[in-house]
Amino acid sequence: MQYNTTKVFEIILLGFPNFQNIKNIFFPLMLLIYCVTICGNLLIILVVSYSRSLHSPMYFFLTQLSFTDILLSTIIVPNMLHVVLYEGSYVSFIGCITQLYFFSASEASECLLLTVMSYDRYIAICNPLHYTSIMTSAHCVQLSISSWMVGFSIICIGILTTSMLYFCGPNIIDHLFCDLVPLLNISCSDTFLVQLEVSLLSILLVIIPSIIIVMSYVNIIITILRIPSRIGRQKAFSTCSSHLIVVSIFYWTLFSVYVFPTRGQSSTISKVLSLLYTVFTPLTNPIIYTLRNKEIRKAIHEKSHKCIIYFNSRENSI
Repeated sequence: MQYNTTKVFEIILLGFPNFQNIKNIFFPLMLLIYCVTICGNLLIILVVSYSRSLHSPMYFFLTQLSFTDILLSTIIVPNMLHVVLYEGSYVSFIGCITQLYFFSASEASECLLLTVMSYDRYIAICNPLHYTSIMTSAHCVQLSISSWMVGFSIICIGILTTSMLYFCGPNIIDHLFCDLVPLLNISCSDTFLVQLEVSLLSILLVIIPSIIIVMSYVNIIITILRIPSRIGRQKAFSTCSSHLIVVSIFYWTLFSVYVFPTRGQSSTISKVLSLLYTVFTPLTNPIIYTLRNKEIRKAIHEKSHKCIIYFNSRENSI
């Protein structure tokens, strides 16, 4: 097969080329979701940081999860809004690779952080007497830093290999952002090595963490069922129910797009599925934790009440 020998330096993202009429609805909706996502996750970070009652390992890891959600949304949504608004957008090849790296690294870090959070819940419920001695502040910081460093370091391997591929053919990607599969589809090089690396990295960053999470929750459920009182079982399950919902949503969307992709899947369905884990998952995380967690709701109420008292006192003094 003959290819154009000119190397690609710019890539065109098409967005939704066949649905130009939806941009008047899609653009403000995505902008609203992005603003709510940023504000919701920042609210969790601030509330946990300034509420002494929430200075525990579970809430510390929750702030780290909020950081990854903010990072993921900021990497994807602003550029996506530009693509949708102008019905397509040019992006440099370096910019495309950069977006792919930070997007993939934040997803990988979130996988690892969710695994660490399940480990925290496992220790809290299955080994409560040793919880404080195991989940010390130093240990929590080490687990958090390790999740970020491993996620960002391992993803470098696949991204470097991808960046060394030769792109000489069509420079059009029918997608909302620079994702790996659409990018590999326009490469003129043999992508077998990259696909092999991605498969191996998926085992390390997705499959193994998901197995650890499943095993943790199997042991958690067995331990909860052994608690004699119904109130005790409800209290124990309430401490991990929010995390279980977040994990289920995250891994369902991730597996549906990358692990079990449907052959012959239309580009529109692929784009919609990609929106689930890049836009809606970061939105649902703060909603789930604020709606289902009594301690966070109580802390938000207390802080809001103190702010109202403070501003009222300022007005009276003026």
